[in-house]
Amino acid sequence: MTIEAIVARWGVAAVFAGAMLEGETAVIAGGLIAHQGYVAWPFALAAAALGSFLADQFFFAAGRRYRDRPLVQRWTQKRAFAKALQLLERYPTGFIFAFRFLYGFRTVSPIAIGTSQVPLATFLPINAVAAIVWAALFTALGYWFGEAVTEAAGRLRPSRHTLLMGIAVLSSGFAIFQFVRWWRGR
Repeated sequence: MTIEAIVARWGVAAVFAGAMLEGETAVIAGGLIAHQGYVAWPFALAAAALGSFLADQFFFAAGRRYRDRPLVQRWTQKRAFAKALQLLERYPTGFIFAFRFLYGFRTVSPIAIGTSQVPLATFLPINAVAAIVWAALFTALGYWFGEAVTEAAGRLRPSRHTLLMGIAVLSSGFAIFQFVRWWRGR
């Protein structure tokens, strides 16, 4: 089952879970499905922002609470973890805002920030604003891409099933591309 099919079936709950677990692909799919009328775009945006925010708060809290435990200690051995701490020291506010937009830093950064001396009172509001901006950007991309697909499909006159299959193929290709980039970065 594709991400788009899951989002179409489960609506904002799928966008919420996808933003927590997967990231951009699920949120873009939420925008595409919003364009198709399965969910309202503001609800897709809110679900994506809330899912992203809560996941990052969870990882921050895990880094803060379990910084001396073996699981978090394994994360500290990763090259991305050291780079995240280095960027955090140089640009604390900017890095907290931008890490979700930086490929390879999405999961490790809130853990790294949690192990640092950054107080929760600093992380929480910056994380909230960044989650809203991130969700707005990626759901809008999906929505606008849906407009382009609909316009192109209008010229071709395919059925709704064909249109959803095309969206699924494009999104799957994007997901595979992201996985290959991630795999090579390891």
